Parts: sequence; structure tokens; C-alpha cells
Amino acid sequence: MTPIRLRLKELREARGLTQLALGELADVRQATISEMESGRRQRIDLDILERLADALGVEPSALLERDAKKRARE
Repeated sequence: MTPIRLRLKELREARGLTQLALGELADVRQATISEMESGRRQRIDLDILERLADALGVEPSALLERDAKKRARE
């Protein structure tokens, strides 16, 4: 598994958005956002990632972070 986690929840909450509100802004189902934030979604659709980033006002790369455990070993 790729050592990447999504910072979606962190950025969403920092902007005071609910999953539903973000979903409406990005045209993404709330259930999809929930699955992404909880880690239940194994694949990251780049189109969805781009729409979420646009809705949050960040670059798509801002939603991704290397796993801290992996980074500590390097």
C-alpha cells in the first residue's frame, strides 16, 4: 500500500465545512468523502481529488501527505 494519507478532513474542518457542504461544492457524494477520510476507500480517483482541492482552495498535492512512520525511517 502506498504510504500516503489524505489530509482531507484536516483541511475541510479548518475551513469550517461539513462533509455534505464540501461534497456540494466539489460535486462529490458525501459518502465518498466519508470513505476517503476514514481510510475505507483504497483508491484515490484523481478527478475527485482535483475537485475536492478546488473546492478547498488548495493544490491537489496539499491533500496528500507521506505517512509519518515511513518518513521517519528514511
